[in-house]
Amino acid sequence: MLAAATAAKAATLTATGAAAAGAKATAAATISPQVQRALQNFQFSAHKSALALNYPWLTHAFAAIFVCLAVTLVFLLAIQTTKQEGLSGTIGGRVESAYRPRLGFDQQLQRITGIVAISFVIFGTFVSLSGI
Repeated sequence: MLAAATAAKAATLTATGAAAAGAKATAAATISPQVQRALQNFQFSAHKSALALNYPWLTHAFAAIFVCLAVTLVFLLAIQTTKQEGLSGTIGGRVESAYRPRLGFDQQLQRITGIVAISFVIFGTFVSLSGI
């Protein structure tokens, strides 16, 4: 008799738990089918620009060129030598003349670094505006 009462009590608790779980499941599923379809069809591309939506290869090309320019700029800045270090170079500067001989390696490297730096800023602007 005791075993039958315990089994009946366990069955009642199981049925009550299943009913409560069923009530929770129906209470959580209150989204209408239209809203559910709209959420499933929603694409997270609303923040992208027209260029990024229509020409993703172009925006990725801008980003690739930007990264290559960044690495090149770091490399060029690392290999440059400084002739006039310290405060004396800052105050005194270097002596320049009107005669412009052929540019040496350091002057050519300085010119190339300037071109790469300007290109880096321009492509950084393109990447920023393209909406990646």
